[in-house]
Amino acid sequence: MLSYPEISPYILKLGPLQIRWYGFMYLAGFVSSYMLVLYQVKKRQLDIDKEDVENLYLYLIIGLIAGARLGYIVFYNLSYYISNPLELIAVWHGGMSFHGGLAGALMGGGFYCKRRKIDFWLMADLLIVTAPVGLALGRLGNFINGELYGRPTTVPWGMVFPYAGSMPRHPSQLYEFFLEGFVLFSVLWFAKDRSKTKGALLLVFIMLYGFFRFIVEFFREPDQQLGLILGPLTMGQLLSVSMLIAGAIVLNILRRRQRDQSFKSS
Repeated sequence: MLSYPEISPYILKLGPLQIRWYGFMYLAGFVSSYMLVLYQVKKRQLDIDKEDVENLYLYLIIGLIAGARLGYIVFYNLSYYISNPLELIAVWHGGMSFHGGLAGALMGGGFYCKRRKIDFWLMADLLIVTAPVGLALGRLGNFINGELYGRPTTVPWGMVFPYAGSMPRHPSQLYEFFLEGFVLFSVLWFAKDRSKTKGALLLVFIMLYGFFRFIVEFFREPDQQLGLILGPLTMGQLLSVSMLIAGAIVLNILRRRQRDQSFKSS
């Protein structure tokens, strides 16, 4: 068994002034993503205005937060929020869903691209290859907070988390850091200059994230209010399977459309 490194969740705490690692990780993720997008735009000499990139991030952040909150409410704890409507906006109490956040970010980004007449699929590919950086940092923040820990285990690297009783558990946040962060970023960054279908990188991200999340959920402690909802499966796994299937269908449609356009132009 490994010792859980008890790291203070606060980078700085001076009276009412509190800077938490978790919030810092989110900020660092967005800044890193922004810089990597600008790097790609410059390297590929794309006709995309820097101001549009900055404004797009505002729409993405708003969509992500709204979608993540709404996704958690609908998929994970709807009855509680119906009984406690004032908690709907209490995001500081926790309760955010990645799947809802992704949907919200796509809608926010799509709205801005349509409004500004920017190629949505091109912009989505530029952005999505950077998303695993934020995911990796977010999972490190979860680990530091001792939250979203794994199921009880006897593996040598099991850890006793501060809010999870005395049993060693899988450090599932680190599994997600590796798969959804490092591995996913490596695959997408390698593929970004080789993809010939606009939108393919976004859809590969959706499918790989769904696959990795489905696997990790077998080691992650299910949400207490839901538990296992379909045999051995969790809500996170059902949503991830839906992502995987939807991504494969849309990718097939885009590739077929591109083949048809190439055939007509030849």
